[in-house]
Amino acid sequence: MLPTSYMSRQMCYTVFVSKAENNPSLDLLFRALADPTRLRLLNLIADREICVCYFVEILRISQPKVSRHLAYLRRAGIVASRREGKWMHYRLVTPKDRAAASILQETLKHLKRKPEMRRDISRLSSACCAPLKPELLQTAPQPAILSTV
Repeated sequence: MLPTSYMSRQMCYTVFVSKAENNPSLDLLFRALADPTRLRLLNLIADREICVCYFVEILRISQPKVSRHLAYLRRAGIVASRREGKWMHYRLVTPKDRAAASILQETLKHLKRKPEMRRDISRLSSACCAPLKPELLQTAPQPAILSTV
């Protein structure tokens, strides 16, 4: 049997996640935006849906670390995922709350002006369009450009 403290933390976590899925809180949004890796991920999916393998290639960090950051962004309600075969794809989700949506949009505008974020986007372009892609990416589905509504 698990220790009580672990069980109580697990139960609180489950309740917290279910509330966040319906209407994420601003404090959760700010915590999600407080990490440089998560900001890089958001910058990459601002206008497109991307397979997780591209994040690994572009950010040059391990797949488990990328997945942990993406899970955090999903819990914050600003990223959605879908499975296509063995590949997971991620895209940006605009929060229903006006304040949260405004904060996210302003953050994304700011990120697009930063040189390091532009480098990530250019890496994505070269990873997607390079004639000799790394072996892992050759079989991956290409990122899809999302239509803006």
